[in-house]
Amino acid sequence: MSSIVAIVGRPNVGKSTLFNRLTESRKAIVDEMSGVTRDRHYGHAEWGGKKFSVIDTGGYVKGSDDIFEGEIRKQVQVAIDEADIILFVVDVELGITDLDDSVVQLLRKSGKRIILVANKVDNAQRIAEAAEFYTFGLGEPYCISSISGSGTGELLDEIVKSLPKEFDDPTEGLPKFAIVGQPNVGKSSLLNMLTGIERSIVTPISGTTRDTIHQRYTKYGHDFLLIDTAGVRRKARVKEDLEFYSVLRSVRTIEEADVCLFMIDAEKGITAQDLAIFHLIDKNKKGVVLIVNKWDLVEKDSKTVNSYTDTIKEKLRPFTDVPIIYTSVLTQQRVHKALEEAVRVYENRKKKIKTSELNNYLLPIIDGTPPPSIKSKHIKIKYITQLPTPTPQFAFFCNLPQYINESYRRFLENKIREKFDFSGVPISLFFRAKGKQAD
Repeated sequence: MSSIVAIVGRPNVGKSTLFNRLTESRKAIVDEMSGVTRDRHYGHAEWGGKKFSVIDTGGYVKGSDDIFEGEIRKQVQVAIDEADIILFVVDVELGITDLDDSVVQLLRKSGKRIILVANKVDNAQRIAEAAEFYTFGLGEPYCISSISGSGTGELLDEIVKSLPKEFDDPTEGLPKFAIVGQPNVGKSSLLNMLTGIERSIVTPISGTTRDTIHQRYTKYGHDFLLIDTAGVRRKARVKEDLEFYSVLRSVRTIEEADVCLFMIDAEKGITAQDLAIFHLIDKNKKGVVLIVNKWDLVEKDSKTVNSYTDTIKEKLRPFTDVPIIYTSVLTQQRVHKALEEAVRVYENRKKKIKTSELNNYLLPIIDGTPPPSIKSKHIKIKYITQLPTPTPQFAFFCNLPQYINESYRRFLENKIREKFDFSGVPISLFFRAKGKQAD
């Protein structure tokens, strides 16, 4: 079981910068605007051969005008409950504030190990100024500058003193399922419903989720990571720098995921921006399950599903071999079916077909329907094999690979899909001259 260290404090004291420093990443969004980090955000850190998990939290606020204030406080409380060690971050520039006192009261009730961290200590004078934090009764403050890294080595030494000698990351090697889609289609609601935990803040305001959120899912015999992402919007709509960075995080999450649970709004149908997200998933060779959410809000008759499905597949061309699940996260309708499909797509993505099976199946089809001749030259495909790659890729060895046209590529891909279940998985076909070895 890994140890968990939570970083808490009032807004704008440098918690996310410290998170990035400890995890040696840029996962947490850092901005001068207070209240940037809204959800709990997880990462891993290693120091002196010891590993531990780190939680970055939203700034603890009371009595502000921020509509997210109550939700942020709930998220901070959950992070404190989850943590073994708490880093209480304060700002030496501003000194002690009433809000710092409120955080201290909250932390004392936790009964957890608390390490006091005085941030923005850039010179000897500020070290002296940090002495006022002794009044909290939490012991000596660790003076650091999270931006420059000054003092973080001593802080890490203190953290790892109480950590277990061995650390096994329980999520290492687990499938990663990313929940992606435009803002306000129900991504965070889906994550919260599946896990039974209010892991992501849910409000009716689009753009609520800014960072990517990871949650392990171990129900009903499953074991994988669910990743909730900030909603992806067209660049023209991204007016805040902050939202731009959130879009980048979503793109990165797609790149890192194994399977994307791609959500669209049933009332809006599949839009141009939805197609842009889908093509990003396809381009990165990720598995995909298309979830049509808010299906309970659509007026239906016996033909609605078939008609809706035909419209979607027409827009998805040429990659149409995609599971489409009609759900309502609000009523929990068919949500677990979507998960089952994601698991099946994950297995499809790892599938390896024996070379003999490929050739016995495809060569007679190719003989019956050979590639069209080019300039009176006949193209002969002699041998097919699946390449040893993480995603399904097939090499066709032939005499004139440069003359294989796109329509014949599609024909062969469709034949592979007819025989072998690659539903939800982009596959790649390569044509090579005879005698060239597979990469």
